[in-house]
Amino acid sequence: MTDNKALGARGEELAAKYLLATGWEIIGRNWRCRFGELDLIAHDSKVTAFVEVKTRRGLGFGRPEESVTFDKRRRIRQLALLWLQEHDGPYRTVRFDVISVLVLPGREPVVEHLAAAF
Repeated sequence: MTDNKALGARGEELAAKYLLATGWEIIGRNWRCRFGELDLIAHDSKVTAFVEVKTRRGLGFGRPEESVTFDKRRRIRQLALLWLQEHDGPYRTVRFDVISVLVLPGREPVVEHLAAAF
């Protein structure tokens, strides 16, 4: 596994633990189809969230959530529609969240949940 893939996997694990600790249930992880991948799909009593996880080691290229571009948001929406077509509901309100994970050397990772980010 490359260093960047390991960092991404660590960020996704931290994001999943965060969601679980705050009362969410993870109903999908790394769902893939030929058009792309959804990082996490989670729900609570009211919302089903498609969660994009972005992890960085520093702020030299901006905050992690800033890398979720217009094209990336569009692709996630399209993938979410495909996922919903494949899985039985009923689904609550659907939204798109971003979890930002900042892993700075010598510090505890900082996890930030941006609900309804797009």
